[in-house]
Amino acid sequence: MRDGHIHTPFCPHGSQDSFEQYIERAIELGYTEISFTEHAPLPEGFIDPTPYQDSAMRRSELESYLSILNTLKKNYHSNIQIHIGLEIDFIVGYEEKIKKFLDEFGPYLDDSILSVHFLKKDNRYFCLDYSAQMFGEIINLFGSVENVYEAYYDTVLTSIQTDLGAYKPKRIGHITLVHKFQKKYPCAKPMREKILLILDEMKKRQLELDYNGAGVNKPLCQEPYPPNWVIVEAKKRNIPLVYGSDAHRACDLHQGIEKMIDLT
Repeated sequence: MRDGHIHTPFCPHGSQDSFEQYIERAIELGYTEISFTEHAPLPEGFIDPTPYQDSAMRRSELESYLSILNTLKKNYHSNIQIHIGLEIDFIVGYEEKIKKFLDEFGPYLDDSILSVHFLKKDNRYFCLDYSAQMFGEIINLFGSVENVYEAYYDTVLTSIQTDLGAYKPKRIGHITLVHKFQKKYPCAKPMREKILLILDEMKKRQLELDYNGAGVNKPLCQEPYPPNWVIVEAKKRNIPLVYGSDAHRACDLHQGIEKMIDLT
């Protein structure tokens, strides 16, 4: 019983549920191991394209985040294993700054996830999972739903192949996040080959896959990230799978389990 992807009160677009609420809920559900993986501060110089610029915690909060979790690890050590982690954004054009951040803070982490939330086009950046309205605007800019999907999967592949140093995350986050609004904006072109290539590259580099339940509860997605056919392919390749609730509220823990393959 492990949840490898949990957010915290440090998330600007999350809830104010306390760390203790998440931990007590995890214990109640029978989890023996959890990772807090807050959105890491965005790279220096990157301007968050979301309306409220609330995609990630501020750099000034990082020391407090790490300190609080170190205390909680000790306080709860006899009840549950707590890992201190971050969800790192891979952003094309900011690779060196991401590597520099990981070199500095990687030694203080027990766990981490590498995810793609931002796409680049014509020297502009777009957040692909902010809202259905914004996703529609991105489609118009990219020319089609298929073009957005291809840009997303190409960026995920690049994130896997890029050298981010010794502390590069070993787990890749929600590799089908682009499906978040698929009920409203279906993609006519199968992306099977791109997804399988991503899995092959993950296998080659001995990376883990975030099996993320959050998409199940998104009304325009209604499936895990990634869907279960991808999990079957990952298992064929012996890619380690780590369940992630991607909880932004304590009540989100364990979400999506009913539509996911049992990993126990």
